[in-house]
Amino acid sequence: MSTRSRAHPGGARVIELGEVQPLRARKPPWFKVPLPGGQRYRELKDMIDSRSLHTVGQEAACPNIGECWERGTATFMILGDTCTRRCGFCNVKTGKPTWNDPLEPLRVAQSVKQMGLRHAVITSVDRDDLPDYGASAFVGVIRSIRRLVPGCKVEVLTPDFRGQEMPLARVVAERPDVFNHNVEVVPRLYPLARRGGNFLRSCRVLYNAKQMGGAEVVTKSGLMVGLGETKDEMVEAFGILREHGVQVLTVGQYLRPTKDHLPVVRYWHPDEFAELEREAYALGFESVAAGPLVRSSYHAEQTLEQATAAHA
Repeated sequence: MSTRSRAHPGGARVIELGEVQPLRARKPPWFKVPLPGGQRYRELKDMIDSRSLHTVGQEAACPNIGECWERGTATFMILGDTCTRRCGFCNVKTGKPTWNDPLEPLRVAQSVKQMGLRHAVITSVDRDDLPDYGASAFVGVIRSIRRLVPGCKVEVLTPDFRGQEMPLARVVAERPDVFNHNVEVVPRLYPLARRGGNFLRSCRVLYNAKQMGGAEVVTKSGLMVGLGETKDEMVEAFGILREHGVQVLTVGQYLRPTKDHLPVVRYWHPDEFAELEREAYALGFESVAAGPLVRSSYHAEQTLEQATAAHA
């Protein structure tokens, strides 16, 4: 029986994970990163807060927020900060969303311009409560950024739109430079970690995005390790993604946000990430970022350049 709830997304099925890491156990030394706090970081944070915007770096407690903002990359989370799904690993709050601001796309684009970004990543909470699952908001943001900051690359990191093709087609028709949709975990772990999601449905979303966008749109996905998956399961998942036309891959370590989320089974060593990266390149991915602190938008500008160069 599962006791998963909005306040306790990890649920009671963690017993399926077997032996896990204690909540307050000391992390391995390779997780030590300097805390963000430079002048530019503070200025950008104040500006974003003043516009009532949300960034993944803040909402999901990303360890790379300072580095990304300094490099000219930021990930904006549109459609509010409340998700309709309850993934056992995610730090974004869940509940009944109320956010619906028609001026949000313009405010995001103005922030992209003011921040001087070279690469903007646009993501959202899952909005299964909306008729188009939030697709029109992505369209609005892409158009606004193209208008105000034409030199900025635009990457979208979308939900699965419940597998519906029309919302997806509307987003891809705007020709984002990168279409990203994360499968997050290996197929076996979906019932535990991604209730409401489906691995093959997510793969079809990526395949359809590539078919719709062609050479103009680079497709990308990401997975986490640390929830009990094996190396063979990871490589098998990589292969399925490649079969669905995914070009760019990110792989990072899951870190437990709170006691109410799924526990970490183990921390993968950097050498193991290096091996996963080699396996991914051997399967034909054009750009791979794998490491303990890698997140979906980590070095997003550089991975796009690498994928683009592969076709040059």
